[in-house]
Amino acid sequence: MKLTWLGHSSFRLEIADQILLIDPWLSGNPAFPEDRRDDAINGATAILLSHGHGDHASNCVGISKELDIPILCMHELSDILTEDGAKTNGFGKGGTITLGDVRVTMVNAVHSSSIDYKGGMPVYAGGEAGFVVRAEGRSIYFTGDTDVMMDMELIADRYKPDIGILCCGGHFTMDMEGAAYAAKRFFDFKTVIPCHYRTFPLLAQEPTELIEALPNVDVLSPDVMETITL
Repeated sequence: MKLTWLGHSSFRLEIADQILLIDPWLSGNPAFPEDRRDDAINGATAILLSHGHGDHASNCVGISKELDIPILCMHELSDILTEDGAKTNGFGKGGTITLGDVRVTMVNAVHSSSIDYKGGMPVYAGGEAGFVVRAEGRSIYFTGDTDVMMDMELIADRYKPDIGILCCGGHFTMDMEGAAYAAKRFFDFKTVIPCHYRTFPLLAQEPTELIEALPNVDVLSPDVMETITL
């Protein structure tokens, strides 16, 4: 299994027979080197989209059209993106979609979701979500944008994720302290990868606090476009 951070909350996950793009915000992302776009999306088989905000969703339709791959997202959001010409597979929290040898389950998050990147007033885009991805005997929990929530206890108990991709930048999501609290309070992660930080001055810039708070967890903070093997 290989994971590449594309900056902010965007990832490329190569797992089993799939290459998944998670919230792939590339164009306009100040953390992403746009000359590496082809490297980031090459061979992708599907997109996982946690919610409709522009720093997650604004590039998804273009990538879906270019690669002819589906966007897996909340049902209401899928209707909007289908009208824009994307290929979608809408589902809901608790639902699982099978992609070859990979199972993707949508789980709860606590945030908001709207299309806010087209100009004008934001348009409701269904609920916000996270994902649990299971394959190769591994279980990966991608929080999406969220605060700490008691639902994490149920996610941990049911899906037993050993890898956590945790938002932690603060202001719009839980911060480093909150992410560390969630990891210790609810989960038994072997590996944690921080995200939704460093992109803007408003967000936390370094994961030091998270690393120090989880001494028994392998907290990895790759550079943008650095691939790690898990």
